Amino acid sequence: MTTAALAPEHPLTRRVSPAAAVRHTATLAWRNLVQIKHNPMELVDLSIQPIMFVLLFAYVFGPSMTGSVQAYLPVVIPGIIAQNALFAGMSTGFGLNSDLTKGVYDRFRSLPIARSAPLAGRIIADTVKQAWSMFILLTVGFIIGFRIHTNPLAVVGAFLLLLAFAILFSWTSVFIAMKVNEPEKVQIFGFVVIFPLSFLSTAFIKSTHGIPDWLAWVIRNNPVTQLVEAMRGLLLGGPVLDHAVVALAWGLGITLIFAPLSLRAFKQRA
Repeated sequence: MTTAALAPEHPLTRRVSPAAAVRHTATLAWRNLVQIKHNPMELVDLSIQPIMFVLLFAYVFGPSMTGSVQAYLPVVIPGIIAQNALFAGMSTGFGLNSDLTKGVYDRFRSLPIARSAPLAGRIIADTVKQAWSMFILLTVGFIIGFRIHTNPLAVVGAFLLLLAFAILFSWTSVFIAMKVNEPEKVQIFGFVVIFPLSFLSTAFIKSTHGIPDWLAWVIRNNPVTQLVEAMRGLLLGGPVLDHAVVALAWGLGITLIFAPLSLRAFKQRA
């Protein structure tokens, strides 16, 4: 006697609806944020490090570079905000690599969730952390004398521009996270790349006067310079559109290169 194999009434599928993918992404983003409660040192990094940079640059370098702390604050606050956003973007790669090496993503693969949800959730959670760091920097700057000379809409625009550039730039750290076997190596990449980008820009100087022509050209065409100048325009007044467009064009170019490479490496590694 033979028995006929009955097809399941509802065949299993790995595809999920767009609404379910959004829900999965939000859940995993919340998971990454809730981890701060169990790892308070992460909140310390997000809060103490920006404060330390502001106070050190303002009170150590300010008097020698502009003659006073108050005169240097309009220069340094937007610069530190931009630099801190880039470093915060490195945390995306650090956390992603940590989850990969610990096998967390192997467990995610066994769940009926969208394949993009773990990566998208990580990026969204880190975006929230970057917004928190910017808020801390502006608050500390306000306490020591920094003042915004534009309007609330311009401040919101500065937030959005910063977060957009940070998300686009974070694909570099995602790609590195896919290629290395230890989270610490992602941090090394951050120091090797972000420090030169930040200090070879106008993040901490008012102009390129007195700098050799070839180095001044590098500084003027640095994507961080474009981001910082747009931030200064939005917070203090001045040209915004040209700098913002160039900064976002740099970010889009970085994304077009590293996002496909990251996704391919993610599929190969996962």
